Formats: sequence, structure tokens, C-alpha cells
Amino acid sequence: MAKLAKLAFDGLDLRPMWHELIAKLVDGTAQAGEGLDLSLIAQLLGDKPAGLAIQQEVLASHQLFRSPCAAKQPRLRVLALAAATDMGSNTPIEFLLEESPIELLMLYVVPKVELPRLLPEHDVAIVIASDSADCRDALRKIDEAAARWPRPLLNPPRLICNLDRDKLHHLLCGIEGLDIPATIGVTREQLADVAQSKLALADIAAELEFPLIARPRGSHAGVGLAKLDDRPALSRYLDERPEQEFFVSRFVDYANEDGLFRKYRVVFVEGRPYACHMAIADRWDIWYLNAGMSDSAPKRLEEETFMRTFDIGFARRHRTALAGMAERVGLDYFTIDCAENKRGELLIFEADNTAVVHNMDSPELFPYKPPQMHAIFEAFAAMLSRRAKAGREHAA
Repeated sequence: MAKLAKLAFDGLDLRPMWHELIAKLVDGTAQAGEGLDLSLIAQLLGDKPAGLAIQQEVLASHQLFRSPCAAKQPRLRVLALAAATDMGSNTPIEFLLEESPIELLMLYVVPKVELPRLLPEHDVAIVIASDSADCRDALRKIDEAAARWPRPLLNPPRLICNLDRDKLHHLLCGIEGLDIPATIGVTREQLADVAQSKLALADIAAELEFPLIARPRGSHAGVGLAKLDDRPALSRYLDERPEQEFFVSRFVDYANEDGLFRKYRVVFVEGRPYACHMAIADRWDIWYLNAGMSDSAPKRLEEETFMRTFDIGFARRHRTALAGMAERVGLDYFTIDCAENKRGELLIFEADNTAVVHNMDSPELFPYKPPQMHAIFEAFAAMLSRRAKAGREHAA
């Protein structure tokens, strides 16, 4: 995944590779791993249904895959437990281990197939399935086996399930210095009644009022995300969306005095926060790719300053909120997307275990990023090694 995503990120045309693999599939010479590559390429080309159909076909007969390792003699074997889902709903662990001397085995937990009684040899395991609806059967199966797992099992399913948007508010509410708007699950019918003045937002939840943030339940990467200022805007939104269930929350204006919005991604490894990126834009709905960071030297300088001073700046300023969040979430590895509200509190947008943490950006344009990304990758690898060692000592 990491290599294919890098090719796509750099603008390489993946269609020749697609046609080559299709030809091998047709003549029966394609390996199962090449089938998964074909699934990923289809998704990277924007054809998610085809990608998932190919994945389903491959996983019907093969569930275990080994990724290439940077070392001929790996020092550690990691078993990642994945769900049969799209490429954005499992932790992209390949990015974290791509340059490490760690062997990665990927075991897909698929519908109608139980976990194998004899697991592949490994030193430590980590659950990489997300809290999304199509991963819940996989999480259930892993959770049922967790108590008797033969090796240390990181990111247990029972904790991953707390990351769903409506659950996260209840989990983190009350932490000093942390602001997380309540996310409320609503039906299309409820929103339609609000749009038609048959129902008040306060009748759904006391904290809801316009302007409102809405998104389809289960959506990711900003699909269907919208700021709705009033009932007519809500009505237009429903006209454009086919979904039946949504999440809504109050809008927080987190613009700085210069009118720009700043959104941060922070990675937690064993409870310690690391800077991942900072996006700056004149719009509230920021993603790194729409913030124009490549086109602005001042923005990149500010991001570099954020990264270089993270421990004595951002992390120190929000140490109580970050520590409280790490403790309550409890996962060995996860990420947050966040900002600072006008009171200076840590404003949480979401927390999950599947955000992409990568080193794909140009080192010429972003020379400050590789050292920071490598620090995260090394911390992740060190965590796996420590947990594996502790497991061996416990077994002895």
C-alpha cells in the first residue's frame, strides 16, 4: 500500500500497472498478493466498488499476506489484524514500518470465516481495523479471542469501538482544557422536520443550534461534510444527500485573529504525543491537501516551527488535555485532528486509529518533515519491540 500510494501521490499514472495485473488475472497467473494490489490500484484510481469487489474475491481464498521487509533477517514479526474494507478503514501500518527491520504479516478477518486456531508465528499483534460499521464483525471476532491471544495484542477492539464520533464526546467530556462538541446521531426524518420547522434543534439535543455541522454517518475524508447556517440550508443539503442517517454537531469558529484556520494532526504512541502536520487555510473545512501548503513558504515556515517546538510549545500548552485524552482513549497508537478554540483550549475534531501518517511529501519542499516522520516511525517500532519483549518475559 505504501509504495502504491506514493506513486499515486507523486502523480504517476497507475493505469499501465492496472492493465498488467488485469492481464495476469485473466490468464490465471496473478498471485493473491497481486490481487490485493489490484484492489488498491482500483481504489487509488477512484473506483472503490471495483476495488472492494476484487478484494472480496481475493479474500475468499486467502486471508494472510506478508509485506516486503527492509531487512533480510527481520528482528521482529508483527501480525496486523485487518478488516475486509476500503483502504481508508484499516490503519495504514505499512507507512509506519516501511523502512524498519520488522516483518509485517497482515491477517484479514473476514465474514463467515473464523480466526484460525493456529495463528501464524508472530512476536506481537496489533488490531488495525477501525470503528466503522463494516469493521465491527471483525472487531467482535478479535475481541472474543483477545483474552487467549498467545502474544501481546495492541489496540484492543473494545477500545477502538470508543472512537466513533458520538461515543468520543462522552469519553472525553470533562477533561480540563479540552473542547469537544457533542456529536449527535440523527435520522433524515428528524432533519427534514427541523428544515420544515416541525421540530427544533433543541428538541433533538439541548446543545444543538445553527450554524450546524452535518455529515452522513460513517463517512470519512469530508464526504458529505457541510456547515449549515439555517433551515433553508439544511433543506438544500438534504435534497443533495441520499443518506438516511447523519451526525450533527455545533459549529465552532476556530479562526485566528488573522482570519486563518489552523488544523493539527497529532499522533499518540504509548500515550506520548508527536506532531504530524499542521494545515493553514482561509476555510474551516481544512484538509492538508486543500490547504495550499506546497504553494506558501510562510505557511510551511509556520508548520516547521510547530514541529520543531512541539514539545516545548503546543504539547506543553495542552499537556493536561493531551494527557487526559491519552489516558481515556487508552490505545497504544492513535491520532487526533484538532485545533485551538478562541479560549485557547484544545478543540477535538476526531480521534481514530486509521489516519494516514506518512513521509511522502517532497523533502526539498518540506525538509523539516522527514526527521519528524522518522521520529514517529521509530517510536512506533520501539513500542512494538518493547511490548514483544515484555510478552516474552511474561511467558518465561
